[in-house]
Amino acid sequence: MDILLADHHPIFNKGLKAMMKDYKDFQFVGKIDDGKDLISGITKHDPDVLILEVDLPNSNGVGSLREIRSHFPNIKILVVSCHPEEIYAISSVKAGANGYIAKTRSVKEIRKSLLTVASGETFLSEDIKNQLNNKQTSNILKFKKLSTREIEVLNLLSRGKRNKEIAQQLSINEKTVSTYKTRLLKKLNVDNIADLIHQSRLLQITS
Repeated sequence: MDILLADHHPIFNKGLKAMMKDYKDFQFVGKIDDGKDLISGITKHDPDVLILEVDLPNSNGVGSLREIRSHFPNIKILVVSCHPEEIYAISSVKAGANGYIAKTRSVKEIRKSLLTVASGETFLSEDIKNQLNNKQTSNILKFKKLSTREIEVLNLLSRGKRNKEIAQQLSINEKTVSTYKTRLLKKLNVDNIADLIHQSRLLQITS
């Protein structure tokens, strides 16, 4: 099974290959370290499985998943990311991923996630499954109010990005960014941007 790795962290790349060295049916056919090369790289290598860090430079974050899925409907996508699972896992699966796991997980868990996705099944950690089954989990209840794009805007706001920078990174206009900010204020029941950023940190959207 051919695996394409889209990640810009060299240590993780080496560790992942070492982790899978005993699985002779898996071979790494290439590496992408810039979001602008995602589509061309997948076209070139034609992998069975794409391992993706959604925080690649020059990518649209979770939005990149929608583009990949539209171009390559049959590819299996496992997101292995630095972003917290409790927010981005569900959002990523909704956008087209077959599984999501945080880089803070153990080697055993990351290996299991890859084997699960490669077999055609969907992977989410037990923690996420438990949270999804617990209707009283406040983070999940708040997350369910937000669209994928709203989460992306909130994450960038919490990093101190201005409207213009957010618009450029997400390929939308500044007026649309303002509209998303207004929606976020209403959905999270806060009165100003400072409180909005504080709320995003409570939700652990930033790493």
